[in-house]
Amino acid sequence: MNEQTDSLPVLVAGGGIGGLAAALALTRQGLKVTVLEQAAELGEIGAGIQLGPNAFAAFDALGIGPKARGRAVYTDEMVMHDALDESLVGRIPVGEAFRQRFGNPYAVIHRADVHLSLLEGAQESGRIEVRTSTAVAHVEQDDAGVTVIDANGGRHRGAALIGADGVKSAVRAQYVNDPARVSGHVVYRAVVDKQDFPADLQWNAASIWVGPNCHLVHYPLRGGEQYNVVVTFHSRQAEQWSVTEGSREEVQSYFDGICPRARQLIDLPKSWKRWATADREPIGQWTFGRATLLGDAAHPTLQYLAQGACMALEDAVTLGEALRVHGNAFEPAFAHYQRSRIARTARIVLSAREMGRIFHAKGVERLVRNDLWKGRSPERFYDALEWLYGWRVDNCLAD
Repeated sequence: MNEQTDSLPVLVAGGGIGGLAAALALTRQGLKVTVLEQAAELGEIGAGIQLGPNAFAAFDALGIGPKARGRAVYTDEMVMHDALDESLVGRIPVGEAFRQRFGNPYAVIHRADVHLSLLEGAQESGRIEVRTSTAVAHVEQDDAGVTVIDANGGRHRGAALIGADGVKSAVRAQYVNDPARVSGHVVYRAVVDKQDFPADLQWNAASIWVGPNCHLVHYPLRGGEQYNVVVTFHSRQAEQWSVTEGSREEVQSYFDGICPRARQLIDLPKSWKRWATADREPIGQWTFGRATLLGDAAHPTLQYLAQGACMALEDAVTLGEALRVHGNAFEPAFAHYQRSRIARTARIVLSAREMGRIFHAKGVERLVRNDLWKGRSPERFYDALEWLYGWRVDNCLAD
């Protein structure tokens, strides 16, 4: 890099989980970073998320392992029940044998606690500047770097740009401009205090109840003082990709036939957030010169594998490793990062769609689903999950 480029920060569009993780990964390679965040202040909307062992491997690589581990709730198992008849469909223990297999635990955590851990790490680095109320409008490139023009006409100069600006990425819109694939599946999310949560469902587990065209999820948060509640259904109406306030009446209208034990979940929250979900078709190129995409901007996915945030964390670590290998030369590093991530993240997107179909099976397909994992040992489950949870820093770069 020449002297002029070397003195410039790397610009990161987006101050969410992916953006802050990217910023931390960049600083660990000795780079200065400027984060451009469109909101007036940094923060995360949402509720709980699930963290596989791959997420903890990424936290450690980013230097925030202890922070994130201290805020997580460590579950005993992942468990699936049929929401019509309460029968057990599958159970995966995630205790000591799971940790031995994958080198890290399975846990659940409030999304804001992941963001806070990353933000603390960013603040402690002393190398990350955050500019809020700065929405990316356009990107210009030349041989020496990039210039981001924001929505107010401000110009921000950097050595390179990481587009981590989420599912409706302005950076992706400029370079790819592909349509969203609206799923028609609507997700309602809420957090309920322990005192208001049914005693007969206070399990230390990531729990899912699967039903025809719907499912319900619950698990503990924040030391078990709260519970995350997520319900998903196929909408009767045409949907647009959006996040809005939910309607208690709407969500209650979609779960006829669900067993009373699971149905009580939808009566709990006093308020809901409503996500009309979408993804995009996987793409084979998300790097364009000195600009590259990361997280949901690169590979937005449906929620059925609980891997959206985990993939953003993996992206950030892989990007940092690619920069290390290439001596912080952006264009070859970005190309290596992209090559290392395309197939894996595309598999996540496509597998999440298929998992949604399995969760929401009805009729005879439901019976097939319920037989799918019958009698399967923990070791066989772990073998099936190796591709997902076996990711580590030392195997993250493609040859």
